[in-house]
Amino acid sequence: MPQTIGLAAYDISCQRGGRIIFHGLSFRLAPGEALLVSGPNGAGKTSLLRQIAGLLPLAAGRLGLTGAGPDAALPELCHYVGHLNAVKTSFSVRDNLAFWADFLAENGASLDRALAAFRLTSLAELPAGLLSAGQKRKLALSRLFAAPRPIWLLDEPQVSLDAASVRLLDAALKDHLEAGGIALVASHTPLKTKFAHRLELGGERVA
Repeated sequence: MPQTIGLAAYDISCQRGGRIIFHGLSFRLAPGEALLVSGPNGAGKTSLLRQIAGLLPLAAGRLGLTGAGPDAALPELCHYVGHLNAVKTSFSVRDNLAFWADFLAENGASLDRALAAFRLTSLAELPAGLLSAGQKRKLALSRLFAAPRPIWLLDEPQVSLDAASVRLLDAALKDHLEAGGIALVASHTPLKTKFAHRLELGGERVA
């Protein structure tokens, strides 16, 4: 089902440890658009994604949705995949995905699709603690398919991935955007994804 939700930031600011990280930041994303967030370490890339996910408060400004119902809560519409993979090592690959599907209120019907998205089907019953760093990263990204959400917040998603897996990530982003989804990606390294907008923190330059 095509997505119709848009996201906007209005003069938002971030404060960490008594220090303003960025301020007066505004952008608008329509359905099907992606934003690439770049900048040096400490510029606030992770903090911005965490603010949108509802994990950090705004110091100023506001975030808004378009095309959503009056009771829609922004964090409930987001998938946040951060630096940490959030993998339970004693669980199997499948059980890790089943946990996230249950936690995010899905019925589990997407598990086979989630396993296939990053070619983890053959590893489904393997304890996640036996996975390589790249496989754990793919497991974390597979949550995007275990419980679909219209807004993807991805922090350095290609870390630990080999070239073939980065191509799968690019394909997943392309399909998500073509379906009207939104993606905000913080990254130091290039992806082939077509980004409608680019935001360089450390100067708050939006294009």
